[in-house]
Amino acid sequence: MPGLERDTPIPSDITLDKKRRVLVLNYDGNSHELSFEMLRVYSPSAEVRGHGPGQEVLQVGKRNIDITELEPVGMYAIRPTFSDGHNSGIFSWDYLHKLCVEKEGAWSDYLARIEKAGASRD
Repeated sequence: MPGLERDTPIPSDITLDKKRRVLVLNYDGNSHELSFEMLRVYSPSAEVRGHGPGQEVLQVGKRNIDITELEPVGMYAIRPTFSDGHNSGIFSWDYLHKLCVEKEGAWSDYLARIEKAGASRD
């Protein structure tokens, strides 16, 4: 099934913590938090990732982004709608788990790209 590798854990619970702006994913007692900002800047959509290597679009000004809606996509993914209207990113269980596992490195990379571009998270 697309978005669901054989050994990828499926979250047992997903909670939107709007006050702290985080998506909380529980995997059999292990909890992971992904900020709404991180989800927005790492959206798997073509708008963010482009249609091939080197076509990625750096997302800026997303520090205070909210998720206004979260809907399931089949049995393998979720689709958030962000307060800036973006809703074309479908986050598979595989991709969400990857973001959880690689969160620190991915976030450091994003901050470095923002700095190099002379851009702002605000």
